[in-house]
Amino acid sequence: EKAVNLKKDLAEMQEWMTQAEEEYLEKDFEYKSPEELENAVEEMKRAKEDVLQKEVRVKILKDNIKMLATKVPSSGQDLVTELNVVLENYQLLCNRIRGKCHTLEEVWSCWIELLQYLDLETAWLNNLEERVQMTGNLPDKLDAVNDALESLESVLRHPADNRTQIRELGQTLIDGGILDDIISEKLEAFNARYEELSHLAVSRQIALEQQLQTMRETDHMLQVLQESLGDLDRQLTSYLTDRIDAFQMPQEAQ
Repeated sequence: EKAVNLKKDLAEMQEWMTQAEEEYLEKDFEYKSPEELENAVEEMKRAKEDVLQKEVRVKILKDNIKMLATKVPSSGQDLVTELNVVLENYQLLCNRIRGKCHTLEEVWSCWIELLQYLDLETAWLNNLEERVQMTGNLPDKLDAVNDALESLESVLRHPADNRTQIRELGQTLIDGGILDDIISEKLEAFNARYEELSHLAVSRQIALEQQLQTMRETDHMLQVLQESLGDLDRQLTSYLTDRIDAFQMPQEAQ
């Protein structure tokens, strides 16, 4: 009777494993929204816990069958053979569910990391847009233009590492068919805004550099002219002081 009961327990255990495999491993999932992906991660965590909790039952079943095989070898040997099959299947099921759970957790982590990088780069784009707008109505002063140029250049020196991460994380998820529509839309919008603002900022940078160069050249010319006028003023003053007749002066002084 004990052998019959153990045989029944083995059959129930095998049936449970078959159902668990069908429910957790053979379903085709399509993760088209973050909610679907998050639900799948939570489901696989519960599945992993559920399967691992069966470990105690499997161990008790194993001990009982081995004890029976020791006491009644004739009826126990067949059960040991069936037990080995169940143990092998159970271990395989545990490994597969652990693997799938780990994969889904990695995918979810990848999605969260992508969102974080997008937030960082969006904040940078907002800052860049603000700096570009600030260069629109500058006072016609050398210091103001120079400060605006330095401020814009400091933002443009932003490293490209985050954008590389966005591209790689997004492509990894899209290649896996995970959230591909949402990610494609987000990346398309981000890249379009990045290209537009980058070109605008570089154009503004070039314009400010040219404006600064013109202002410096003008300042230099005014300085040279001022120095020349100062020399002429001093020369004319000396002529007047010495009461020199205008017709005795050089032609340019007249």
